[in-house]
Amino acid sequence: MSSEKLLLDYPTPETLQIKLIGDWRAGAGIPPVSEVAAQLTAHPDIKQIKVDVLALSHWDSGFVSFLLKLERDCEAKGVRLMQEGLPQGAQKLLALALKVRQMDTPRTALPESFFEGVGGRAIKIKDGALSLLDFLGEIVFAFGRLVKGKAFFSLSDFLFISQRCGVDALPLVSLISILVGMILAFVGAIQLKLFGAQIYIADIVGIAMVRVMGAVMTGILMSGRTGASFAAELGIMQTNEEIDAFRTLGVNPVEYLVVPRVMALVLMMPLLTLYADLMGILGGLVVSSGMLGINPIEYLNHTKEAVKLNNLWVGLAHSIVFGIIIAVAGCLRGIRCDRSASGVGEATTQAVVSAITGIVIATAIITFVCQVIGV
Repeated sequence: MSSEKLLLDYPTPETLQIKLIGDWRAGAGIPPVSEVAAQLTAHPDIKQIKVDVLALSHWDSGFVSFLLKLERDCEAKGVRLMQEGLPQGAQKLLALALKVRQMDTPRTALPESFFEGVGGRAIKIKDGALSLLDFLGEIVFAFGRLVKGKAFFSLSDFLFISQRCGVDALPLVSLISILVGMILAFVGAIQLKLFGAQIYIADIVGIAMVRVMGAVMTGILMSGRTGASFAAELGIMQTNEEIDAFRTLGVNPVEYLVVPRVMALVLMMPLLTLYADLMGILGGLVVSSGMLGINPIEYLNHTKEAVKLNNLWVGLAHSIVFGIIIAVAGCLRGIRCDRSASGVGEATTQAVVSAITGIVIATAIITFVCQVIGV
């Protein structure tokens, strides 16, 4: 079988020789690969294909495309396409195209063994711990420069971030804190009714909110609200190479971007916690006076007697620690995220998960320490 530009011959039963004639450029009309593929189907004994280009006058990418398609058909049928006689440039382009195709071909992942999985996770934990320590060191160094008056950041940015962390969060903190106070009052009323001691609901709600629950609920809310916001903002800046631009201009991104966020959240968290304590106590007051018939003045007096100053200091200590955890988690995940849209999403998720996990662990540690020292 032959055409004007393509002659087929069989020097041996296992060899198909293709003679290419004339102009093999894309605009000159290139024969379809199906002419050769049909011969491979009709002669299953063919093991190799030789290409004769002595009569080839001109060629371009159309010729390389023909060879690439022919290589694909040969690979499917287990036939070897001999490239020795091809022009040097065509051989290089064909090799490059085949390499790109191999890179695009999805590889089947080998099953991971138990020890490989454990080792890989251990390495990830080690790398994450080292990255966290390195980032904490940068923050401490930046605050040291701030104390010396050498750190540089925008005061207007700090005030704007403080507003976002504080005033803008009040509606959500109010709603959740009131509901938590009401829930505590409901739970306490179920048991205290059995003993006719409903008035002690004020003690339960007051101590729980001021000592732990106000700070914990505020911390969880700020993790999902502000911590995620920090991670998304810095993640987008990392993706857009804005953080690299800061470094190029000689501006330390930790000083300019991280320090004001940490300061704003650490300053606002105690204030939000105090506000959450008040809202939780009011939520307990609504349940006690509205459903149990307790006098509001008596409820407030019991709260005042039950809640000691030590409880308040413990709650504020919780809030400061939570503020540091949330700010560091959000900034770390954002400033170290991958340069892609999916990387920003993953950084935001990791920031929230890390902050909430840190809050739970810190609560357990602070509670244990307070128990040991008798606070």
